[in-house]
Amino acid sequence: MGRSVSYPSRAIIAFTVLDVEAEDDWEFEYEWLRDDLCERAGRAFPSLIPHDGWRGREDRILMRNAYADFGVSVYGGLVAVWIVERDDGAYWDADWRTARSPRAQRWLSQIASRFDAMFGEYDCLGHMSNGEGVYAKRAA
Repeated sequence: MGRSVSYPSRAIIAFTVLDVEAEDDWEFEYEWLRDDLCERAGRAFPSLIPHDGWRGREDRILMRNAYADFGVSVYGGLVAVWIVERDDGAYWDADWRTARSPRAQRWLSQIASRFDAMFGEYDCLGHMSNGEGVYAKRAA
């Protein structure tokens, strides 16, 4: 599979696909995917709470905790499920007073392998010179 999908820099990323059979079903399938991701992330990482927001124009924040944003980015049928240190004013204001960033990085490094195993169905093999990514489905 060759495509590109955006995601926040420094994020932990897991790749999957959004399989939509009919174009009319795209919005329903996307909503189902968001709900499913939030349910699984909430069970695995109970500190995450629902949050509706954006990082840039393409990366949708679905949940957040004191340290991180959890979200999804979609291009075509390729989906990047990601979690990354927060990057909003309230976070950095709190970090200035109590140094959250080192704790955030530690928490993210502790959950990285579990996050990938939980949400990833494809591996990114690399990128071509035009920026397109090359992805392969993981063995079951």
